[in-house]
Amino acid sequence: MTKSELVQRLLAAHPELHVQDLERLVNVVFEEITHTLMEGGRVELRGFGAFSVRERKARQGRNPRTGASVEVPSKRVPFFKCGKELRERVNK
Repeated sequence: MTKSELVQRLLAAHPELHVQDLERLVNVVFEEITHTLMEGGRVELRGFGAFSVRERKARQGRNPRTGASVEVPSKRVPFFKCGKELRERVNK
């Protein structure tokens, strides 16, 4: 599902709202999740799951084209852990 499809589904469920308002709402939610993760925080949506940031250590990698060793720097990556209710609904 894309962001625009999400807006369309919300519009179908709530026809009294304007498309521009729903687009702003969806954008604000995603921006707040992103901002919290950028600060190293955690976002938990009960019944859905939790977003967090994990640290990956620096390591030695390999260039697949040349086979040469490459130093891969440490980095922070987003991580999503599925909630119990979502996992149960997907596995019905």
